[in-house]
Amino acid sequence: MPSAAERTRTLVQGTCSAVLLCTGVETARSEQLMPTARAVGPDGEVFLLLPADSPAVRAAAHAQDDELSAVLEITDVAPVAVPHRIRGRAWVSGWLTTTPGAADPGTAMLRLEVGELRVDDLWGTAPVDPDDFARADPDPLAGHEAELLQHLHAAHGAQMQELCGLLGERAAALSGPDGDGPAPRAIPLALDRFGLRVRFTGNHCFDARFDFPEPVRDITGLRRAMHTLFEAAAH
Repeated sequence: MPSAAERTRTLVQGTCSAVLLCTGVETARSEQLMPTARAVGPDGEVFLLLPADSPAVRAAAHAQDDELSAVLEITDVAPVAVPHRIRGRAWVSGWLTTTPGAADPGTAMLRLEVGELRVDDLWGTAPVDPDDFARADPDPLAGHEAELLQHLHAAHGAQMQELCGLLGERAAALSGPDGDGPAPRAIPLALDRFGLRVRFTGNHCFDARFDFPEPVRDITGLRRAMHTLFEAAAH
């Protein structure tokens, strides 16, 4: 399974929505506090691109000792329609400073020196050591995950449905004791180099995780892994 540091790094460097919270911005509109770009530096610091007139930029510029406590809150939402769509959240707490001359006109770059991190996602809740975060790599499929999940949902619905055959005794919970519940559905929820997570809905709603035989490194490896999974479900 991916480590908490890897999962957090994936969320920070991904396209999930994020908002920057710090003292003095309580009355700001949420869009003024949402970075338009995020990146992680070599020492684990997080660089945030915001509009130059963002209250967070002004607060950091006028902070005493050139430091301002701040929290970057990231929310991960499933890219397909599914019950309970929020897949996870991550919080990066630290100290905010300005980075002069590092952005385009109309924007400003802020640097968040990381002090504490925490992730609460489909794997569970865990604190993350800043050094582990700095050394971690994001999941190699993260940049394609949304597109891949949407493709599985739209073009491979029948094969997704066949995954019910791999649930064993859990499959009975989907139809209910008399088999007269709503038709079961298998919705691809999350994908990473280790496997596929599917949300099954019907009489009950639960997730099942299908691990790949070995971690995949790229799309080619993913195609092979998915073929193996669907073949097992078909038989």
